[in-house]
Amino acid sequence: MKIIRFIVLAMAIFWMHGCAKHTEKITPRKADKRVNINHSTIDISATANDSFEEEFAQEEMMATSDNFDPLEGYNRIMTKFNDKLYLNILDPLAKNYAYIVPEGVRVSLKRGFKNIQSPVSIANNLLQLKFKNAFDESHRFVVNTLFGLGGLFDPARSHLGLEPCEEDFGQTLGHYQVGDGIQIVLPFLGPSNLRDFVGEIVDGYVDPFNNLKVTNTNYKIANTTTETFLYQGGDIFNKASLHIGEYQMIKKDAIDLYPYLQDIYSQHRNQQIKE
Repeated sequence: MKIIRFIVLAMAIFWMHGCAKHTEKITPRKADKRVNINHSTIDISATANDSFEEEFAQEEMMATSDNFDPLEGYNRIMTKFNDKLYLNILDPLAKNYAYIVPEGVRVSLKRGFKNIQSPVSIANNLLQLKFKNAFDESHRFVVNTLFGLGGLFDPARSHLGLEPCEEDFGQTLGHYQVGDGIQIVLPFLGPSNLRDFVGEIVDGYVDPFNNLKVTNTNYKIANTTTETFLYQGGDIFNKASLHIGEYQMIKKDAIDLYPYLQDIYSQHRNQQIKE
């Protein structure tokens, strides 16, 4: 038995040695896959392999991230709810409202709502260390409040050339590389994500139209949840009257409405964060 084991061991060592020699012979041939560009030698084999592996890993990671949707069932139900709500209730009411109230008045109301919510933009510009933008937003707030009838008009823009620098806490988190998180469709508001949902809550402590309070501040306009709903709902309703027909135009190209709207929302938010 010892002799047989010795023979088997010897054959194994011989076979491994032969494989090593064979590998040594073919290694230079693989390494010779090079091109000379402007007198510089590039190993296209190694580059191609590394590039392929990196690209494959990135695609696999993105696919895994994109497919992670633990709230998909709820999100699809809420997307259908919002769709029916808009088409059957909000849109018809907004059309009648737009028919009765002149567009100039509705635009002024939109500016007024936005002016009152300026503290949100000012705070988030400061958090992102955009000090000039924070100063411009503060300047706009003072000028439009004093000389624009509480923000119904925009003399800061028309006379001083001060453009809006709107920011929210969701954008602030994105500015510091916080990812979207899971997808969430909010009732009445539509597509969102975990990052922006948290941002909405944080902004509520600063927004005068939200009754959330960190301390007993007196600048809050909304003092109850009902008032918050009325103010926020009025702003959304007024904005809807200025964008009649746009949702239908977007929806007609959707094969699957839920991911389609979510993708549009994500692209829009990413662009806002970059700006």
